[in-house]
Amino acid sequence: MARACDLTRDRDVNAGIGYKHRTGDWISPRIGAWQDDSNSLQETPTMIRQRRILCVFFSVVLAGVVLAGVVLAGVVLAGITLGVTQESSVGPREVPPTVNRREPEPAEIPPPQAVPPQAKFSRRTLFEGWPDPAFALFITGKQYGYIEPCGCTGLDNQKGGLARRQTLLAQLRARGWNLVPIDVGNQVRRIGVQAEIKFHTTLDALRKMKYQAVGLGPDDLRLPIGELLTELVDEDSSPLVSSNVRVLSYGASYKVLRSGGYTLGITSFLGSTEQQAIHSDEIEFSQPEDGLRKALAALKKEKCNLLVLLAHASTEETIAIAKKFPEFRIVVTAGGADEPALEPEKIAGAQSYLIQTGKKGMYVGVLGIFNDPQRPLRFQRVPLDARFADSEEMLQSLASYQQQLESMGLARLGLKPVKHPSGHRFVGSAACQDCHEQAYDKWSTTPHHAATHSISHPTERSEISRHHDPECLSCHVTGWSAQNYFPYESGYLDLKASEHLLGNGCENCHGPGSAHVAAENGDGDYTAARILALQMEMRLPLARARDRCLQCHDMDNDPDFQEEGAFKKYWKQIEHYE
Repeated sequence: MARACDLTRDRDVNAGIGYKHRTGDWISPRIGAWQDDSNSLQETPTMIRQRRILCVFFSVVLAGVVLAGVVLAGVVLAGITLGVTQESSVGPREVPPTVNRREPEPAEIPPPQAVPPQAKFSRRTLFEGWPDPAFALFITGKQYGYIEPCGCTGLDNQKGGLARRQTLLAQLRARGWNLVPIDVGNQVRRIGVQAEIKFHTTLDALRKMKYQAVGLGPDDLRLPIGELLTELVDEDSSPLVSSNVRVLSYGASYKVLRSGGYTLGITSFLGSTEQQAIHSDEIEFSQPEDGLRKALAALKKEKCNLLVLLAHASTEETIAIAKKFPEFRIVVTAGGADEPALEPEKIAGAQSYLIQTGKKGMYVGVLGIFNDPQRPLRFQRVPLDARFADSEEMLQSLASYQQQLESMGLARLGLKPVKHPSGHRFVGSAACQDCHEQAYDKWSTTPHHAATHSISHPTERSEISRHHDPECLSCHVTGWSAQNYFPYESGYLDLKASEHLLGNGCENCHGPGSAHVAAENGDGDYTAARILALQMEMRLPLARARDRCLQCHDMDNDPDFQEEGAFKKYWKQIEHYE
């Protein structure tokens, strides 16, 4: 009789999968007995034990097969999801360039209801099912000075930036698409020399990306007149356009261009409310209706067959103007939420589409125009996330921008140190170490300690250091106003002169410590009451700590910090008591 060992795998044509012993006997998974090649045998106690063992064995095998199938199915489904979703880690699939072909006659743009609704998913495949358009509008706006994501919470977690924008633009042009980049305006949000440098850096970048029309936002118009004229005087080369804003009589009121067999007319206007925030005798404003009436008359003479309106105004004013001027079939607005609507909005009472840009240049809207009477328009909102690699040309522009800040220095940038409201001076975190050893040791292990090093020797975009940029310094050194981007007297000035103020130190949260340190060291005539008062002045109750953190961990630099319960999680990383 065969032994229950030395088994080799084989197939029994009658019993299915079985195991064949070297003697020629079959051990079948069937409940019953051993099977010989020709004869059946009676069961013995040994055979019954073997059968039971085999039953258990095959039950375990079967369970393993089922489990493996479930895991495999999950992996496949996950792979499918990653492969087709808009925000997958693998990025958009590359599409080979299309060959040049004769452009058919432009199709008539129908009313908004001709655009079929699309599913509202937060993650969507980019341009899925799109044929090649006759041309596409590449729509941006309201950059607000965010020429790149700050990177404080990691570039993978942030959207926007000129370097990613140019990469998307290049990818679409590589498909053979005719692109018309347009921008609703407001490239900066502050005043001062740094904002002026940023304005010119941005306009230079937009020219490199071949932008055809760029509106003027209210913060752009707060810049010095000389800086504006530099970009406005040559109307042929400047993309800036406005129907109701003139700077010392300079500025184009409309643009006409041809693409994909279409003649496009583009103009812009600045809203009534936005005009009220600007006070300058050298800037001429007119009411939106008046400026648009003149621009529209000129565009009709150019025989444009598609008119586009850029509106730097609230959503309500934009819609009201669009209804008065229904000839503009595409209306782009700076109004609306920070995150733009997923689809164009149908303007009631007009045959026009309203497209939002969002804020901080985090999104691009791509509106494809097709020579297809059934579906002449398609739209895709594209978040400029980490799937888009940095454009080398734009990185060079960003590096040049930082070099200009370095060459100017804080003084020439107009940043004069001001006295701290407390009247005290900054002494550096090392001065706290002797009395607050536990707190100092904890701080030394946190990212706060390395904050300056993270911008002088960044790990991302490492070729561009930012330790001469006031907008970065304000939260990465000790002794600056975090929200106002200027240094306090005795605050950080540079790496060598202010070595004791490197990092986001103790005094940024607790206040400058010169008087407290002097009192504790006996340097001066301090009463016990005064010493106690200075101690209490330096204390920051936990109940108020979150508000202090928000000076740097704001919505711009750390969106995750705004979530409920985030402070408790962050506090654990720096927790210290004295």
